[in-house]
Amino acid sequence: MTSQPHRFLPMLLALCVFMQMLDATILNTALPTMARDLNESPLHMQTAIVSYVLTLALLMPLSGWLCDRFGIKRVFFWAMIIFVAGSALCAAAPNLSLLVLARIVQGIGGAMMTPVPRLVMVRAYDKSQLINMMNYVVMPALIGPILGPVVGGYLVEYVSWHWIFLINLPFGLAAAWFTHKIMPDFPRMSENKPFDLLGFLLFGSGAVGISFAVELIQYPNATWFAGLSAFFACSALFAYTRHAHHIENPLYDKNLFRVRTYRLGLSGNLMSRIGMSSMPFLLPLLLQVGLGHSAALAGWALAPVALASIAAKPLVKPMAMRLGYRKMLIANTCMGGIIIMLLAVPSPNAPLWTLLPLLLLMGLCNSIQFTGMNTLTLADLRQHQAASGTSLMSVNQQLAVGFGTAISAALLRYFSMQPEIVPNMHTAFRYTLIIMGSFTIVSGLIFARLHPRDGENLIRR
Repeated sequence: MTSQPHRFLPMLLALCVFMQMLDATILNTALPTMARDLNESPLHMQTAIVSYVLTLALLMPLSGWLCDRFGIKRVFFWAMIIFVAGSALCAAAPNLSLLVLARIVQGIGGAMMTPVPRLVMVRAYDKSQLINMMNYVVMPALIGPILGPVVGGYLVEYVSWHWIFLINLPFGLAAAWFTHKIMPDFPRMSENKPFDLLGFLLFGSGAVGISFAVELIQYPNATWFAGLSAFFACSALFAYTRHAHHIENPLYDKNLFRVRTYRLGLSGNLMSRIGMSSMPFLLPLLLQVGLGHSAALAGWALAPVALASIAAKPLVKPMAMRLGYRKMLIANTCMGGIIIMLLAVPSPNAPLWTLLPLLLLMGLCNSIQFTGMNTLTLADLRQHQAASGTSLMSVNQQLAVGFGTAISAALLRYFSMQPEIVPNMHTAFRYTLIIMGSFTIVSGLIFARLHPRDGENLIRR
């Protein structure tokens, strides 16, 4: 790109991420209230989350090809419109089944929309600016996680849970209008590039199959079906790797995994996010179901996580310059896992403020981890790999959210059904938090494989 990007372009990207983060955090806080209104158990409401991320995992592989074929601006605009339409359908859903269908429609728009901000930053700005631009985009967007739990708590208590979806409409329509006005028409990398339909079906089947298997493990009678789903998913992914090496234009650039920092960053992203990404689902349930607090109070209690995330953003680059990406990510992953485990320590009768230090530290660690992993993963990609690489990274992150939500829900359900070893619901939460925290700590071994000088092109003075 030769011309200077519009000065308000980062604000548009921040508005997009803000809308998605607002939607996600409001929904998590509202799940117990929605469960009562829809006559469902709160432990079954993860379907409303998993259906969305499964749709993202299935359709995100399309985003890179669509952006290359039709242009980033056009794809981004229509993604906003579909997301807004899906939000309206969610608000009108009278039961969990129709809510899940509406979330799938919302996910179709989200699948096209989620990878675009990173792709725009990679295309529009020099790599030496990447950390600063990513922080600039994400910092305003982190207002969503601050407002989401608080606004969501008050909406479900004093108005109606339907408004947690209707609130997306003004933000989405405004973002679509600004996209039309200021989003640059980036050069299309390959207007005549054929779409790898077989690769899409194989990779999508693998991604959805694994997610479906993880979701099913919480149901004892479906264990055999979960194993069968996992087998066919792994077979589909293996078939995709063979297929991708034998065609000219595969779904994802066949050389992506030859980039060592991308390969390690992607696997580290997946494994470490499973524990960290389970927290937006577990914490509201812990505060409301496990500790008996109201939705509004739970919303206020979660706000420090987002506030600490904002405060930590300017620290990422100085920390990386001082420690290097390898040491920073290893230490931070271990710290994040320990914090998750420590959330199991306070008793049900402990004052809510006793959780505040842990929630602040969690926000700090999450911010450092996500920014560090994301920038390192993209650091050594070439321009022609940007669309494919950012698309696969976004799929990877959504799979981690789905895995984290499904695994933590399965653990919580299992422990709640063992009265001989788990006397109450709060103890079930304790065991679940300890296991998810331990998983996060172990995932830090992946970052030990980084070289000490990896990521230097991002922190060069």
